[in-house]
Amino acid sequence: MRGSLYAVAVQGDRAVCVTPDAVHVDGTVADLVRFAGEREAASVADPPRWVWWSAAEAVTPLVRAGLALRRCWDLTEAHRLLVGGFETDAEEIWAVAAGLDPAGRPAPVMGDLFDVVGGDDAAVRPDGYLNPSCSQMDWRADHLGELAQAALTAAVRQQGLLGQRAHAASTAASESGAALLCVELGEQGLPVDRAVLEELIEAIAGPRPRDEAHAAQIRAARDELVLRHVPGRGTTDLRNPLHVRELLQSLGVRVDDTRAWHLEPYRDMHPVVDALLDWRKAERIATTYGWSWLDRFVGVDARLRGTWTACDGGAGRMTAGAGLHSLPTPLRPGIAAAPEHVLVRADLGQVEPRVLAVVSADPDFAAATAEDDLYATVAAQLNLDRPAAKIAVLAAMYGQTSGPAADALRRMERTYPRALEYLREAADSGERGDPVLTYGGRFVRGREAGDQTGRRAVGRFTRNAVVQGAAAEFFKAWALTVRDALRPLGGRIVLCLHDELLVHAPAAHADETAQAVDDALQAAARRWSGGAPVRFVADTRVIHRWSEAKD
Repeated sequence: MRGSLYAVAVQGDRAVCVTPDAVHVDGTVADLVRFAGEREAASVADPPRWVWWSAAEAVTPLVRAGLALRRCWDLTEAHRLLVGGFETDAEEIWAVAAGLDPAGRPAPVMGDLFDVVGGDDAAVRPDGYLNPSCSQMDWRADHLGELAQAALTAAVRQQGLLGQRAHAASTAASESGAALLCVELGEQGLPVDRAVLEELIEAIAGPRPRDEAHAAQIRAARDELVLRHVPGRGTTDLRNPLHVRELLQSLGVRVDDTRAWHLEPYRDMHPVVDALLDWRKAERIATTYGWSWLDRFVGVDARLRGTWTACDGGAGRMTAGAGLHSLPTPLRPGIAAAPEHVLVRADLGQVEPRVLAVVSADPDFAAATAEDDLYATVAAQLNLDRPAAKIAVLAAMYGQTSGPAADALRRMERTYPRALEYLREAADSGERGDPVLTYGGRFVRGREAGDQTGRRAVGRFTRNAVVQGAAAEFFKAWALTVRDALRPLGGRIVLCLHDELLVHAPAAHADETAQAVDDALQAAARRWSGGAPVRFVADTRVIHRWSEAKD
């Protein structure tokens, strides 16, 4: 693992930075900011690797000061890679790294009369466990140096444990970088055109309510656009699924539930269905992305901010709050570059099948990735039309082995045996209740499932987790490569959306930024895949509003 380790611990305005042989900072956050900046500037060729228990608590003041740290090790993200899941704490991280039973760690300090007070106040107890007081702010402030030293020890131990799994140590470094990127994304926000957002919200959800009575009038006017089609049903509560289902049944529309995709086939059957589907879209924006959302998450600097996490606790995808990962398409014209800037949007093409070609080491499936449209190539090799070939590939990865996909899957078995065997082994592990490892070494926990139906459901989960998890790992490696490439151009990543990156960059460097994003994809693919003969592609374009990108 390249880069000298510098462990950082922060509590309020106090900060400590240590290496195995020295204490470099024991003072204020400003002291840490100054030291970190000096070390980054002095070590351009081989920058340090900053270690912390969690990026969210340690790195925020450095990011706010404008520092762009290049390498790091996040103990929390490395631990999640080691053991799976999401929930954790410093005591569990330490116990696992030290080879201790996490279940035997001391009970946390609750601050009441039932606390068991030990006689030793050190950060690491005589029994080897981390002091449970480490979660208490007052205690932490007095023991920051010890916690930084413990972080350093834990990082070295984690690297040793992860080194026993193929690719896992480098994945942990990437996951750590993603946690740092999450702090940056949360701090800098997504640029918006507030005036346009306000116009869009008003056009879809109605004007900004003056008070609750006015809000009720706006809701009633929105409801009336539906209820006008069913005279005599004006008391129907459109927000009550049972009421809506009864209404539809009275018109001959019989559905098991009232979700939009179940209603869509009946859009032309009665005008109320079409009106109801439009109402659903307007209602969602009004309640989830309306005026209160705008006021809460869009700052005076015209930036939309939410909390980001590097791992969702499942297969490891990045997640975001404030609706950043589910912003409705009608609002996308409001996501816009600042003056004299552009957005560079890059969307990976057919990434999960290409990832499957890497992780399964299937040479024939890898050959199919040479073309921009992998599904067209698969169609030709399977003697199917393109839609059927696409369904077959997706069915293989998501575990749909019967129905219309069955014949196409049999053809895939014959044509791409190693890819299908890789997926089948992952599914079998899940059905047995065993964990699986992603290509990058993430531990995905097994799940207990009593009956056969439950076991098959778990098998479908693990079958997809090994592909989706590896795709998430590759995406983060790409995003971090882009982040580093943008540094001299003044660009910043402002959104990571599953397989899509959105970069905010000076207009003067628009073309260079787009080229840097594409070059970073190829560089990341070579490193992540170990040079596998698999081609990754992205649709990259320079735009001013997110809505200009082709869906």
